[in-house]
Amino acid sequence: MYLKVKKKYNRILIKGIKNQTGTLPDLKQDYLNESAPAMLAAMRYSRSFIPTLRDAPADAEVTSHKLLLRAGYIRRVTSGVYDYLPLALLVLRKIEAVIRDEMNRAGAQELLMPMVQPGELWEKSERMEKYGPELLRFKDRHSHESCLGPTHEEVICDLVSRELRSYKQLPMNLYQIQNKFRDEIRPRFGLMRGREFVMKDAYSFHADEESLAAEYKNMFEAYTRIFTRFGLKFRPVEADTGSIGGSDSHEFHVLAESGEDLIAHCSGCDYAANVEKAVSVRASTSCEQAALNMVETPGVTSVEDVADFLSVDIGLLVKTLVYRVNGGEHDGAIVATCVAGDDQVQEIKLAHVLGADSVEMASDDDIASIGGITGFVGPQQLSGRVLVDMRLQGATGLVAGANQPDTHVTGLDITRDIAEPEFADLRETRAGDVCERCGGMIELSRGIEVGQVFALGTRYTEPMEVIFQNQQGKRSVATMGCYGIGVSRLMAAIVEQCNDEAGINWPLALAPFQVGLISMGRSDAVRDTSETIYRQLADAGIEILWDERNERPGVKFKDFELIGLPFQIVIGDRGLKDGEVEIGWRQQQRKTVAVADVVNIVLTELHATEANS
Repeated sequence: MYLKVKKKYNRILIKGIKNQTGTLPDLKQDYLNESAPAMLAAMRYSRSFIPTLRDAPADAEVTSHKLLLRAGYIRRVTSGVYDYLPLALLVLRKIEAVIRDEMNRAGAQELLMPMVQPGELWEKSERMEKYGPELLRFKDRHSHESCLGPTHEEVICDLVSRELRSYKQLPMNLYQIQNKFRDEIRPRFGLMRGREFVMKDAYSFHADEESLAAEYKNMFEAYTRIFTRFGLKFRPVEADTGSIGGSDSHEFHVLAESGEDLIAHCSGCDYAANVEKAVSVRASTSCEQAALNMVETPGVTSVEDVADFLSVDIGLLVKTLVYRVNGGEHDGAIVATCVAGDDQVQEIKLAHVLGADSVEMASDDDIASIGGITGFVGPQQLSGRVLVDMRLQGATGLVAGANQPDTHVTGLDITRDIAEPEFADLRETRAGDVCERCGGMIELSRGIEVGQVFALGTRYTEPMEVIFQNQQGKRSVATMGCYGIGVSRLMAAIVEQCNDEAGINWPLALAPFQVGLISMGRSDAVRDTSETIYRQLADAGIEILWDERNERPGVKFKDFELIGLPFQIVIGDRGLKDGEVEIGWRQQQRKTVAVADVVNIVLTELHATEANS
């Protein structure tokens, strides 16, 4: 429960705080004394560090980046690295509290591991080079190579390998909330794609795959509860395992137009997947079988221009793209891929088919080395491997490059004209495709990835020698899962969903302060009444920010709308003449209530909102 009403005041506050004279009860003088200890989550604006800005910096691109800067939550230190100012830290701590609550409820145990990791652990897992330039490496004064941890699979495996002896110690799930560092080549969008960030990462260890599957489901359900408690519109989707590796994975996406990820989901069932992973059905492209025929197409290279030049449907074109393979058994190989002219090659799918770390577009020389000509590449008579998307299997009457300058071929028959084609799912799912599971229509949405769960199997435990004695008394390798939530990215994602033209609109459970108290005027009556209400609410455990600054009303209102506190109390001379103040939810019509009823009404409204959230 977020509204922590102190026990000794709970009964009197719920019933109402009027005393027999109908006025606010007197507070003990030590509560009014400036030298008294500060109450929980109560702050005067004049003593707060909230450096708001009239305008967003020019380099701020997305809504959350602009608003978190303008509202005084974050400040840039260097590219992709930010200071979290007091308001931001209050929000982060609330996010962390929910995550801890659900992780503990799910049976995980918290620990803390170092951010600096020894290089030999990464060498042992064979990720030192494979992880790439995002792994920030350095040497200490003894020339010992280390890195700043982007993730902690190696460290946790090293710890468990030294302590695990028997199957009786399994399963176990250990988690931490800690800073990570990934040396992104192009940090952008503020907290959504930074180099240093706050993350919750958990790691589970198991005696068998059945136990891992059960914990994977347990963590999936815990994540669902976490994001539901935040009141977010989110969707779990099937995902590629990426550089982490493993077999199964789901990402949790907060739905937002600013999201970097494109997710495919079915209108008829619960199927959803990142487009890097999504599979779907689209009608094959084909026409009547015909002889292969050379056609001059001078200077016409793009599929759109070729289709227009030959007056054919773009779906009848074969788009042949040539790639160089990076990593894996086929490292350095040059391969050609074919998809229909109205499709796109999904490069992560291609990398998986090839067992590669990644693929990159081939150079002109690479293309020439397998018999192709840039701009006019076709799949026929190439010397390298030719991978063809399943949609083109058995297709006839197609148009493709002729591997000759300014020339295309018509009448291409995939089976007849390509030597040993290899068929695989290479195309990227599009809106309007058909769902393989139920036949419904595939739709696309933008999402911000805020969490991911992985079934890693023995990807790390085997090289890191996480071994135990099983029930048969034999040595066995533990199987493993990992589960991450981007805490700082989640804060940005929440702002992407919860904002309006005036500023941030925090959910009550996550706001840095639940209530904003604004004093209008300089009279003793305004100051004393504000002080009394401020102290009463603070003593009741309500998180309150009191704006007692000597500023114009417009400045105060704009600041409070910008920083996004859910509930407002406005105290001014005009209302006090009638014994009244104004209260109301952010961006809603405020109502007038008697001074003596303020605290009771505020508590009732906050409790009711919390109970319904």
